[in-house]
Amino acid sequence: MVLIVYLPAIHCGYVWDDDAYVTANPLLTDANGLKRIWFSFDSPSQYFPLVYTTFRMEHALWGFDPLGYHLVNVLIHILNALLVWLVLSRLRIRGAWLAAAIFALHPVNVESVAWITERKNTLSTLFSLLTIISWLRFTSKDSQRWRYYGLALILYALALFAKTTACTIPAALIIVLWIEGERVDWKRAGQVAPFLVMGIAMGLLSVWWEQGHQGTHGPEFDLRPIQRVLLAGHGIWFYLSKLVWPAKLTFSYPKWALDPSDPIGWTWLAALIVLAAVLWLQRKWFGYGPLLAFGFFAAVLSPMLGFISLYTFRYTYVADHYQYVACLGPISLFSAGMLKTWRVRDRKLAIPLAVPMLILMILGILTWRQAHIYKDAETLWRDTLAKNPSSWMACANLGNRLANEGRPDEALCYYLRTLELNPAHRDIHFSIAVVLCIKGQYSEAWKHVHVCQRRGERVDPAFLTDLSKVMPDPGQE
Repeated sequence: MVLIVYLPAIHCGYVWDDDAYVTANPLLTDANGLKRIWFSFDSPSQYFPLVYTTFRMEHALWGFDPLGYHLVNVLIHILNALLVWLVLSRLRIRGAWLAAAIFALHPVNVESVAWITERKNTLSTLFSLLTIISWLRFTSKDSQRWRYYGLALILYALALFAKTTACTIPAALIIVLWIEGERVDWKRAGQVAPFLVMGIAMGLLSVWWEQGHQGTHGPEFDLRPIQRVLLAGHGIWFYLSKLVWPAKLTFSYPKWALDPSDPIGWTWLAALIVLAAVLWLQRKWFGYGPLLAFGFFAAVLSPMLGFISLYTFRYTYVADHYQYVACLGPISLFSAGMLKTWRVRDRKLAIPLAVPMLILMILGILTWRQAHIYKDAETLWRDTLAKNPSSWMACANLGNRLANEGRPDEALCYYLRTLELNPAHRDIHFSIAVVLCIKGQYSEAWKHVHVCQRRGERVDPAFLTDLSKVMPDPGQE
């Protein structure tokens, strides 16, 4: 089923920062690239050494043909779905097969699978699930269980080397103990401690890397503590809404205002507190399942909820790929509850199978449609603007794409729209100047060059030289 619905994604090309990760990444081609991947600060993004290592291996096999990279992403997603089925079955959670199928076909996961850069998401999830499986073997009565404990630590390290958000796995290990009916005593806490220390260490490294190498500083990231709390409250409900009703999924969502004086912002947080209180106070009626499912959902999402500034905060506070792992909580709860209810009401097999198949069919169709928007960069940015017209990031990137394809008139329209949406956007005036120069409007081009110079932005010296030859700087006359 996954191969069918992701067939459009397998034949997609490169989008957005895929060039930085793959096509223009010297770490994949240089003789000492593998050493630099693991032991230098040369990574184009955060410290994801395992991801770049897989890209380097694939480059040795099929070069820069995007087909291979997309196919590997889809295959890893299939493995993840099968491992989800295995983990839930080992935990004796009803409807494990349905939860795995929904996870495999849900359109919110398209961004993680169809976008080559998000290999870090699928790969980290793969090793996280293997970590949980090893942990389950360790907590069993297996005579060689300590070997599985060591294996779990190794697999967890690989998950962290793929993506730091795996730092939330220790919470999942504790939840597994609760599901298994074990008491989390000091002995078990001591066994979880090494995982927690590894996760905290990698988390601190990522925060330092974001601030020092990604540039997470400026007005977009200067949020007050109360604003971060409001962002987290709204964010959890946003992700849950897209999981329940996956309509208008887009690559970049609008940023919402974080105004503490607006009562609407507090309603999200209040509703979250009420939900947590009801699940806790009524745990004898509902059982611990809903509490654990939503606890898992919130715990895994926590690094992406705004308590730590992320580079993506420049243009959005949320993204579909952030809930790739977290969605397993609500999905498992839904699947277990649905099958349990049906078996109580009707023991015939026709009803329990018909409705899940209909749900999977609808999800598969939505995923098939969503995968098409990753065909190429222009398709992705046009789809983003159709769903989020205020996305200055999509405008700027679409303008760059059109300019590179020799379509200056169209590129200028999107550059000017970017300037209108975000006057503080760096380098936009230089991009406008380049396009105006191509169109022969040299006087106008000089005006934008002067704006760049006043704002202290970089201007390509070679461009200035060429422009001066055609038309001397009017400001110096």
